[in-house]
Amino acid sequence: MRVDQILERRAQLDGDKTAVVCGEERRTYREIESQSNILAQALLDAGLEPGDRVVICLEHPIETIVSLFGVLKAGGVFAIIAEHTPVERLRRILADSGASVLISRDGWRPLRQTRSMDRADADLAALVYTSGSTGEPKGVMLTHRNLTAAAASICSYLELTPNDVILNVLPLAFTYGLGQVTTAFHAGATLVLERSFAFPQAVIRTMVRERVTGFPLVPTIATLLLQQDLHTHRFPRLRYITNAAAALSLRKIQQLRQAFPETAIYSMYGQTECQRVSYLPPDQIDARPDSVGVAIPGTEAYVVDDRGGRAAAGTIGELVVKGPHVMAGYWNQADATARVLRPDLTGETVLYTGDLFRMDRDGFLYFVERQDDMIKTRGEKVAPRQVEEVIARLDGVAEVAVYGVRDELAGEAIAAVVTPLPGAMLSGERVKRHCLEHLGALMVPKIVDIRDALPTTATGKISRHALQAAGAKAGQASA
Repeated sequence: MRVDQILERRAQLDGDKTAVVCGEERRTYREIESQSNILAQALLDAGLEPGDRVVICLEHPIETIVSLFGVLKAGGVFAIIAEHTPVERLRRILADSGASVLISRDGWRPLRQTRSMDRADADLAALVYTSGSTGEPKGVMLTHRNLTAAAASICSYLELTPNDVILNVLPLAFTYGLGQVTTAFHAGATLVLERSFAFPQAVIRTMVRERVTGFPLVPTIATLLLQQDLHTHRFPRLRYITNAAAALSLRKIQQLRQAFPETAIYSMYGQTECQRVSYLPPDQIDARPDSVGVAIPGTEAYVVDDRGGRAAAGTIGELVVKGPHVMAGYWNQADATARVLRPDLTGETVLYTGDLFRMDRDGFLYFVERQDDMIKTRGEKVAPRQVEEVIARLDGVAEVAVYGVRDELAGEAIAAVVTPLPGAMLSGERVKRHCLEHLGALMVPKIVDIRDALPTTATGKISRHALQAAGAKAGQASA
């Protein structure tokens, strides 16, 4: 099935059902279908050809959804870019994708000067641009099969139905946000769109007013949510909360469980290259709170050792993912594609994620660290997440990020940036004493920087690259 056929089916089955809500604006499935058909015809009349790339750069999320379906109906490939993307990055993406059309607040216009003679595969639906360690845009190629397979799988384990009302505060330019569109439309649910979580109380009021049943979040949103006075509101219909993009600390999981005792909490793990990898069934969250669960239905995920064989239970190795949701590759980057899409020992091409995991005897997965983020200090490897978990348990800590900085004696030294809860008094020495008590001397951060906020990416992840770039300054501030 093609992604645009999901919308067509919903418009036929239940066209008058509210598909999307944004503020006071509501549109039905039939209206989204009609409006995307109009755009598709306009694009075809302007000469859009099958496989042509169209960059969508709009602030209004409903118009973004209409546009992506319109592009697909015209046979094109969409790439959603946040409206406030820096101009230089936007130019690089337009050039890299060979986009023939740009859809922006000023309408849509052909970009003949950047049009490429490249032709995309007929099944290609989207380019999702992500930045690697170099910061250069890298287009993840997601096919119609990738997007529809992931949507069906996610709908299955979340048990989504047309009765669900899903709140989305995540950027549509990234797979966690985009996935809310494909899963909601696949299930025939209603999608409530908020442009950000900058004003938590306003979003909470929306949750109550729209009788939201599902709330996908990331750790930074969880932190802000838990700082609100949630006791003054009731969420009787909130059936589930999901977390992805980065792992929740054990403390935050406990706090969410206390704040929403009747709500199922799904810890999940994913990558842009395959959208979603695993989920932890909510009935396991108390028994395995640090696990990200098992592979999503219809897929496989396992850990391999240095020789490429299946790692023994409890052994740390690289996570490998197999299934119809795995990307087709990186756009115009054959070498980068070959590094991550490789044959396993059976000869089948699989995704090597570059993330370190372990699997327990029952088949549950545990994220350890990204290979690139491991800290090598005094000849030992330290996983930043292990230090972060301990610091997060210290009273008064809102968020924490740990990373490595160059050190002449140790090779790398451990640095921690900590943000306090409102009104809390934290000091670097207090954090270090806490780490010494619970981790031992090797894992005590040499640098502890207390800040009001942590730098984040557009997806809400804490940016370790930004922290590392400021590492020297942080060291001076802590000295």
